[in-house]
Amino acid sequence: MFNPTRDEVRQFFAQTWHKQRAGQILTPLESMAADWIIEHPEYQETLGATEASVQDYTPEEGETNPFLHLSMHLAISEQLSIDQPPGIRAAHDRLAARLGSSHDAQHAIMECLGETLWEAQRTQTPPDHEAYLARIERRASKD
Repeated sequence: MFNPTRDEVRQFFAQTWHKQRAGQILTPLESMAADWIIEHPEYQETLGATEASVQDYTPEEGETNPFLHLSMHLAISEQLSIDQPPGIRAAHDRLAARLGSSHDAQHAIMECLGETLWEAQRTQTPPDHEAYLARIERRASKD
């Protein structure tokens, strides 16, 4: 299983952004990451700065961790591409229709993913895929 370190994740996004700006050929994963970086111009300066790779992002400081945020976008995009857990793609599509964009739907799913991962860490159990999908389905079916 692919399990990069914090520094490897940060290096991946910084290098991807550098390659994108330089017009270099990107791997499929880099291309997907570059698309999300483009969708988040607020992170682009950070990804171009070398000190970004050593900065800590804590909830107490009230600053979003751009590397975590982009990583979650990639994870959700991968889940949607293979419809895993089964039904996530359909739930995403309903959520996107309700919210008006796939990007907004991903942000809503991101909250569900964060809650699912937090619960797994708290209980020291694997993530509950059924609970994750149920959270997304609840968001998709809200009026």
